[in-house]
This record gives sequence, C-alpha cells and structure tokens, in this order.
Amino acid sequence: MCTADDAGVIAVSKLDSMDRRLLLELIRDPRAQIGELSQSLSIARNTAQARVKRLLRTGILRNGGREIDLEVLGYDVVAFVTIEVNHRQLDGVIAALRTHAQVLEVSEIAGRGDIWCRVAATDTHHLQSALRFILRIKGVLRTETELVLHEHIPYRAQPLLAGME
Repeated sequence: MCTADDAGVIAVSKLDSMDRRLLLELIRDPRAQIGELSQSLSIARNTAQARVKRLLRTGILRNGGREIDLEVLGYDVVAFVTIEVNHRQLDGVIAALRTHAQVLEVSEIAGRGDIWCRVAATDTHHLQSALRFILRIKGVLRTETELVLHEHIPYRAQPLLAGME
C-alpha cells in the first residue's frame, strides 16, 4: 500500500509491489481498462479498481490515470542535462543512459552539446549520483546541468493539433 505524509508526498518505499505492478502496467498500456488490469495482474476487479482510485486520489496518477506524477512519489528534483560526447561513441553513451533508472528521456540535439536528457532525483545528492554515473560513461566529454524550479506548461500536444484546422 502507498501512504502519504503530511505534505501529500508518497514515499517510493511505501508503494507495495502490487502498486508498482499496476503503475508499470498503466505505463505499458495507458488505455488498459480495469478488467484488463485485473486480468493481467491476476487480482480481483474490485481490487484493481480500488487501487486505481487510491492512486488517483493521492495524486500519483493524474490526467485521468494516464500520467504518473513523479513528484508525488518523492522525485521532486528534475534536471535537464546537456551532454557533449565523442561522436564515435554516441551509440554507446545512449545505451548506457538507457540503463540508468533516473534518466527519463534522452534526445540527440543540434547546437550546444550532443545529447539532452531529463533526469529525476529525490534530492540533490541523488541527482549528484546520477550526474557522476553520466560522467563515468565512456565517450562523455562534459555535461551541463540545469535544475527545474517549476514546470509551468507540461508536455502537451492539444494546441498544436487544434491549430491544424
């Protein structure tokens, strides 16, 4: 079971294995219905429904249960890391980044740096650990890190699609 502290933050360690399996299943298939979730997780339909409702109520799931709020889970430090790499080792750097759980997103970029990635952490020490991991990857020449203070506009596609008329 997940539990919230006074600020409403859910400790990752407080999520039980079923909560984690449920969240992973929703990541795998965001359109999964309660019946499908209960079947794939081998739990009763009422159990799946109650857990999804609780995860929505605590704020872990948002936007109708199709997005996971990492901040509520205690990952309230987000950074954008620009990485300069030896181009001959670009594929190896990307493969190494893929293995690190704190790396949420990786893009190859043009301009200052070669790779941009978004990293989540529970605190600055946790972030430092991720940055040290990145700097130890063979082929990484240097990094530049920008901390996110507040997300004003989350990822969205609606305005772009609405303007296509």
